[in-house]
Amino acid sequence: MPRNAFYAQSGGVTAVINASAAGVIETARKHRTKIGKVYAGRNGILGALNEDLIDTGKEPAASIRALMHTPGGAFGSCRYKLKGPEKGGHEYERLIEVFRAHDIGYFFYNGGNDSADTCLKISRMATAMGYPLVAVHVPKTIDNDLPVTDNCPGFGSVAKYVATSMREAGIDVASMAETSTKVFVFEVMGRHAGWITAAVGLAQSRAGEAPHVLLFPEIAFDEAAFLAKVDESVKRFGYCAIGVSEGLQDKDGKFLSETGLKDAFGHSQLGGVAPMIANLVKAKLGYKFHWAVADYLQRSARHIASKTDLEQSYAVGRAAVELALKGVSGVMPTIVRVSGRPYRWKIGSAKLEDVANVEKKLPRDFITPDGFHITAKCRRYLEPLIAGEAFPPFEKGLPRYVKLRNAPVRKKTKSTKKTKDAPAP
Repeated sequence: MPRNAFYAQSGGVTAVINASAAGVIETARKHRTKIGKVYAGRNGILGALNEDLIDTGKEPAASIRALMHTPGGAFGSCRYKLKGPEKGGHEYERLIEVFRAHDIGYFFYNGGNDSADTCLKISRMATAMGYPLVAVHVPKTIDNDLPVTDNCPGFGSVAKYVATSMREAGIDVASMAETSTKVFVFEVMGRHAGWITAAVGLAQSRAGEAPHVLLFPEIAFDEAAFLAKVDESVKRFGYCAIGVSEGLQDKDGKFLSETGLKDAFGHSQLGGVAPMIANLVKAKLGYKFHWAVADYLQRSARHIASKTDLEQSYAVGRAAVELALKGVSGVMPTIVRVSGRPYRWKIGSAKLEDVANVEKKLPRDFITPDGFHITAKCRRYLEPLIAGEAFPPFEKGLPRYVKLRNAPVRKKTKSTKKTKDAPAP
């Protein structure tokens, strides 16, 4: 008898995470003799803990296909980190209780570093508890910081958006710089890894164009050197456009924009580095400024998604099911770069032990010696990832996206206690 599958989305969503969902669901539907129903967790792993399951079988094929051009998380996501087995044994017991009740034999978790850790823990605990479960992590993160894989689904579309935004804003600032704004600061995501900041650098096609300065989390902020670079750019080009990571740190490793709060994974909450940098420039150099924060806009911009990213996002969802059907557990599909020019790639796989809680930072040779821009090597790596357009359908001038029915599955367990999206221990 075919066993059922459970799919869930975790962490911050991307413009193309739903393409991975489509890859999982459509591929599973092609193997009905081995996979019965495909359930989705409402709001990520909380859907399993709360037995709040969604029957994706109630969705017509056209709606699942429409996920390919729909941003956000179609089933809801969450930031929830399972405790270690020694502290959170009851959570694993609850998961297995729900999985057993609904005959779930396949577990697909779509997320980043912490999600890989969750998937690994569930795989190991299922084995320890004698429950037959194949657990496969589906990679997703705009930060591009998962190890082993060449790049991460979700990153290419963010990279395309921030590079486009900087190019357009740079042209705007340049046209007004004589009598108005001299300095523009653009803040992008990236806590410890500067991949998105590096992507901002793609906007510059020749010397003198925006961005003139990039501030990476991998390079300790040097106020004097930074101000000198800004002043030089304004005097030479008439203006200075700056891309800065939210994770910019000082020489002691402290985030410049740390709020003192923690997110649900225990990470320091960041925000507001752009106005800090802009006000520093104003105070020290006197230049008029404007600043912007990409924030959720960068990760939800499906209207300008990378075609490469879309194809890879679907491919890892499909590959996750194919790996599971071979009985391979505790793994993650990876993207393998076969060649750079012309760009060719294929799907590989990695053990979750090599992925979970490991961050891949921007290599030093991707950053210029002065620490303020990207090298040609970095550009060669990034450019294929933003290649191609995959526009969504438009209606009345706006993108048309799908909203699923998300029909609930009848509960079969007796537990009534509800787990909330809560801080990590």
